[in-house]
Parts: sequence; structure tokens; C-alpha cells
Amino acid sequence: MIGFFDTKIEFLKGVGPQRGALLGSELGIFTYGHLIQYYPFRYEDRTRFYKIAEINDQMNFIQVTGRIRYLETVGPPRRQRLVAYFGDGTGEIQLVWFKGLQWIIKKLRTNIDYVVFGKPGRIGKYINIAHPEMEPLTTKNEQGGYLQPVYSTTEKLKARYLDSKTIAKFQRTLTGLAFRQIHETLPPDLVQQYRLLPKNQAISNIHYPENQQLLAQARYRLKFEELFFIQLRLLKLKLTRRERFKGIIFNNADLLTDFYHHHLPFELTNAQKKVIKEIYRDMRSGSQMNRLLQGDVGSGKTIVAFICMLIAIGNGAQAAMMAPTEILANQHYDGLKGYAEKMGLNIALLTGSSKTAERRDIHERLLEGSLHILVGTHALLEDVVQFQNLGLAVIDEQHRFGVAQRAKLWRKNEHTYPHVLVMTATPIPRTLAMTLYGDLDVSVIDELPAGRKPIKTIHHYDANRLKVFGFLKQQIELGRQVYVVYPLIEESAKIDLKHLEDGYESISRAFPDYAISIVHGKMKADAKEYEMNRFVKGETKIMVATTVIEVGVNVPNATVMVIENAERFGLAQLHQLRGRVGRGGDQSYCILMSDYKLSKEAKTRIKTMVTTTDGFVIADTDLKLRGPGDISGTQQSGLTDLTIADLSQDSEILQQARKAAQRILDDDPELKTAKNANILLQINRQKKNELNWSRIS
Repeated sequence: MIGFFDTKIEFLKGVGPQRGALLGSELGIFTYGHLIQYYPFRYEDRTRFYKIAEINDQMNFIQVTGRIRYLETVGPPRRQRLVAYFGDGTGEIQLVWFKGLQWIIKKLRTNIDYVVFGKPGRIGKYINIAHPEMEPLTTKNEQGGYLQPVYSTTEKLKARYLDSKTIAKFQRTLTGLAFRQIHETLPPDLVQQYRLLPKNQAISNIHYPENQQLLAQARYRLKFEELFFIQLRLLKLKLTRRERFKGIIFNNADLLTDFYHHHLPFELTNAQKKVIKEIYRDMRSGSQMNRLLQGDVGSGKTIVAFICMLIAIGNGAQAAMMAPTEILANQHYDGLKGYAEKMGLNIALLTGSSKTAERRDIHERLLEGSLHILVGTHALLEDVVQFQNLGLAVIDEQHRFGVAQRAKLWRKNEHTYPHVLVMTATPIPRTLAMTLYGDLDVSVIDELPAGRKPIKTIHHYDANRLKVFGFLKQQIELGRQVYVVYPLIEESAKIDLKHLEDGYESISRAFPDYAISIVHGKMKADAKEYEMNRFVKGETKIMVATTVIEVGVNVPNATVMVIENAERFGLAQLHQLRGRVGRGGDQSYCILMSDYKLSKEAKTRIKTMVTTTDGFVIADTDLKLRGPGDISGTQQSGLTDLTIADLSQDSEILQQARKAAQRILDDDPELKTAKNANILLQINRQKKNELNWSRIS
């Protein structure tokens, strides 16, 4: 099979070296295997013929039979169009051509029967089809009854006559040759249990489906298989890691109990308690913990992380927390310092700004074990930073760090691997989490602390600016603070920076009695820090900023977030920005300002923000709007390499595939039994393609 599917595409009948080179450069099709897995993106329904009397301009593609009554050219010479009046006895439509008129006139005949296919539109009182597909009616095509596959192509390919129809001809040739070469990749009992089409029938019916039912079955089979092999790989990785990397066993919970009973200043939510139990179970299991902690902005992840650090420290180990920015590292340090001091623990901060003497002191105390908690940025990864016994590594906003960076923190102990807790405030849809982080255990804090009021989100057009300014004045007079955020997009940084500065000037004019901060990414770190701190201390009442404040600033007194040009932000980013307010007990507001002209997607994003504060609902909508390839971090994961499955649509299939993979590994972790021979054979074929074991070639 490998030999057959590795055959170069130029050897397929009708392709040849020149066309083969074009298919490779334009579509990445180099072999038989690449072509057979280049699936249609839609199908034209040729299964029925319509009567002209049934047709309206709201319909999609339709197929009719009839005759051309007469032809005429209409319009001035430079804008001429050819019109054919086409009837079937029940009515008449116009067939219209705007290009290649002379060539088409020579080809068309009146008073012979044609099959016409195209999308109906309307000009005046007439239904018309522009540039229809036409062929004379024959005994073969008058049967109709097939679904025509449509393949993506490019302008360059079309110019060389490699359009969708030509690719469909190649697929017809190849599927005929390949049918006996396509072997089953799944165990017989799995095929039976999920009523899956055999692999060769699925491939045949994805390209040339006999009917809608077989097309649906083919799509299901290929999606299931693709997701099954991805999940199998991730679950196998998890299993191997558990067996190979033994974790430090933390049984002593005395320090944790002491904190609970004597120093915890508030009651934990049920969601926080559940997550702490899951983490404690991991830490005493004897296997090295790799857990992803998801929780919306303000859900209380940091206190959970601290409590987990206490478990490690109570067992004679140390803890580290790594954040992507100095602002966020400082915030975590300030937040944890008070708790650490109450418990008599030593905590330090290590960032790029740390002085040499401070660094030296930190390095010494880490090695001798007197420093219990180290909070920092990438500076923690430097080789000189060595722990006596690192028991827990907490990584915040993990999508900002690469895999290699995380692994470096993991190797800070010589003899044992620390437990790892990865945290994110970016809600990840369940389907994406199962694929992107399928090798991690996932915990979710899906409850806000008591006393937090949901943020009210309001959408205003630019014309309502004076009304918005009036509302901001009321809030400031009540003693509150306000963020005003402008988009800053790298490609047009100069234009957008001017936009920010103009905004700052107009805010200054509208609020002459109040001190205003300005913060953007082009400022030096110390200047940015100075402005941020003025706002944190309440010296300035309004902060005009770009998205640099998306992650990191925690000002409980800031209760209003105004987002200018809200239509230019993605949903995830809007949600992250909104999370900067609502940190205290007061009612908070998020005001989305936009232009009147909004795209359909922008309207959906704004409507979603106004109607829900649930991060997971927002993340699911974002996944549907943008697809997995654009969501933070997935580019590196290879999810855009999926050939047929769609994570935004196929949640149910993904969950079934994961359950099936888990069941197989529970029964046969090494895939050694005869019934799993197909799976092992497929994996061995696919060793060169680590990502996606479902591929044929």
C-alpha cells in the first residue's frame, strides 16, 4: 500500500510532469496519497431535474432540461451579453453569458434538448442563470441521479485548465485504481460497533457518492478515523508519560489544613474545592501530574495555585510560578506575598528587571532550600536558576510559552520531575481542549467567587459618544476608574498609534478635571510600569491604552471598560479585555463602541458579548466563527492539518472517537492483540507523519 500511495502524481493518466508540478506547487498534491485525500468541499446535486415553473431566485444550484428558443446579444459593444431564451413547456428562463460570446454562439443550437445546471438569479421579470453548465441531453445524462464533487482550485490552475471538473476526472481514475489497495485501518469490532463504512467504500463515496446517505456515512467514517488516531496518539502519550515519569508523592496536607483553618480570608467556591481535590489526588498518586486549569478571568485560579504550592512545600519541596510578562509576574508576586508571609514562607520575584545582587541571593537561597516559592518570567528558565527540590511548577497563560520553554522548567530537578499545573484564563472549547491538550488532565473553575456581580455589556455606535462620556463622568464622580482601549494592529502600528493619541487628546478635552494615563506597547518598560502604577494607586482616573492591558492589570476600583472600534477585535480578545473590570464588589460595565458599518461576523461577535459573560459559550462561538487554526496556539499543534474533520462542527464525533481510543488503550495499552493489528499497522506506516495517524500516505 505504501508503495502505491507514494507513486508520484505525474504518473496518473491525464496528469503528466507539467500538470503534476502545478498540482504540487498550488495544492500540495505530490503523490497518489495526497490526491485521494484531497476531498471535495461541496457537492452539486444532480440527482433531480426541476421544472422551470418550480424555480425561484432563492434556490441554490438547480438542474433543468429544455430547448433554446432563440438567442440575442444585448447591450453596447463593450458591455454586450449573450442571452438564450430557454424553455421546457412549463415556463421560460434566460441563460446569460458575459464573456467568450463568439465562441459560445458557435457552440449553441436551437431546437435540440439540453441539460442545464447553474444557480438561478433574477434580472427584471426573468429568472436567469449566468454562465450555466450545458450539455446535450443523452440517454445517460437524462437519468440524473448523481452528486457532482466540487474541489477547491486556484486561478493559476484554472488558467491551465485544471479546474474542479478536471480534478474530479483524476479522482475518478485514481479511486478505480486504488480501491483494492485501500486496507482497513480500524479493528473489525470498532467498525461494527459504530456502523462505519469499510475504509475503501468510504474513500470511494467521499469522491463519487452514490447517494446522500452514503455520502453522510463516508464523511462520518473518515472524520471518526481522523479524530480517533489523533486521540489515540494523545492518550498513548499520556499513558507513556504516567508510566515512565514517576511523580513525587505528596501525602502530607498539614500546611494546607493550617491555611484553610487559620489564614484563608474567604470561603472557596465549590468549583475551586473540586479542582483542589483533583490536583491533590494527582500529587499523591505516584505519577507526575500534568494538569490544565481553565478558569475565566477573576474565577480564583491564583489562590488555587497557592494552595497547591502549600501541598508541595508541606512535603519538603519548593514551588515556582512562571508568567509571560513582568506585569503579570509582579501581580502574582504581590497577590501571593501576603499569604506566604502569614504562613511563614519565603517568596521571591525573579524577572528581567531583577538586579544582579538580588539574583545572586535568589540563586543561593533556592539551592540551599530556604526559598520556598519563586515567582517570575522567562528568567526562571535560565540555566543558572537551580532548585534544591522543585516539587510544583505552575505556568500561567501557558499559550504564551513554547513547548521547549515549558520542558526546560520541567527539567529543573536532576532526579525527579516536578508536578506541572498549567493555567489559562482563555476559555478553550471542549473539542479544542480535548485535541490541543488531549494529553493533559483538564480541570475547570466554572463559578465566580461570591459577591461578584456579572459585568453589564452595552453596545453603542460612535454617534452616542456624548452619552457615553456623560456616563463615564458619573462613574468617576462615584469614585470609580475607567479603561479606554484602542486597537493596535502591528501592520499599521503608525496609523493606529495616531488613532490612540487622537483618542487620548479627545478624552483629555472631554475630562479636563481628571488625571489620565496613557499606555501602549511602543513605550519603554519603565515608562509603562510608571503609568500602570499611577492608575493602580488611583492617581489617574482614566487609562487610555492599547491591548497591553489585556492580561495582567488587576484594579478592583476600575469598573468601566470602553473598547473603541470593538468590531476590530476578536471575541476571545474582547472577553479578555472585559475581564479587566468586575474585579471588586461594585457593578461593572463594558461599553463596546463601533462604527455603523459592521460585517455579519462583527455583528455576531458584538451580540455574543452583549448577551453572555460565559467564557465557554464565547469560546465556542469564536471557534465556529474563526475555525481552530486561528485560535491561540493551535497553529503549532497541527490542527489546521485536519483533512476532513472540523473541530467547530464535529464535537460529538470527537467525543465518540476519544472514548473508543480510551477503551482500546485500557484493554490493550501496547496494541499487541490480534484484533488491534490494523491500528498498529497503520501507526507503523505513519511513523514519518507523527501528527496524524489517520492519513493513508
